Amino acid sequence: MAGFKGMGGGGMGGNMSQMLKQAQKMQEDMAKMQEELQTKTVDASSGGGMVQVVVSGKMELVELKIKPEAVDPEDVEMLEDLVKAALNEGLRKAQEMTSNEMGKLTGGLKIPGLF
Repeated sequence: MAGFKGMGGGGMGGNMSQMLKQAQKMQEDMAKMQEELQTKTVDASSGGGMVQVVVSGKMELVELKIKPEAVDPEDVEMLEDLVKAALNEGLRKAQEMTSNEMGKLTGGLKIPGLF
């Protein structure tokens, strides 16, 4: 039995401890980055700038601007389409920004449910 005393404690214990420390640091760094991303924004537009949006890293619409010439009471559908297009582009850019920033931290490792 004496031969089994050292198993799991020697070299493996130090490596496991180091891995756990690295994982904890990465988790802390990711939490900090997620906070920072919530304050960052991206801009998008449609209709040649007729509709402009600003979307946050929280995937929320922060600002919406519609030029007066985009408002045509006879063609409300066109304005709706412009708003949808600008917002979808803004959300896509915000998601891309989040993925890129998190990718820098994780070295490209994809963590399901994180981003």
